[in-house]
Amino acid sequence: MKRLLIVPFLLLATPALSQGSHSAANQDACARDTTRFCRAKMNDGDMAILSCLKENRAKLGKACAKVLTDNGQ
Repeated sequence: MKRLLIVPFLLLATPALSQGSHSAANQDACARDTTRFCRAKMNDGDMAILSCLKENRAKLGKACAKVLTDNGQ
């Protein structure tokens, strides 16, 4: 669970997402996809999870894919 929450915070580190009220929605956007597609990478660190999400981009939900795209990933 701890790693699951870190990925959205990693994505929030970019300036585009640090604008207040949108941050809560962005934090939740990839939580389900991270658990679903990247469970095996959850103990390998944030960059491994981000890489996994990018590798599974075609399978991601629209909200998570948008967060990645909006943050240049």
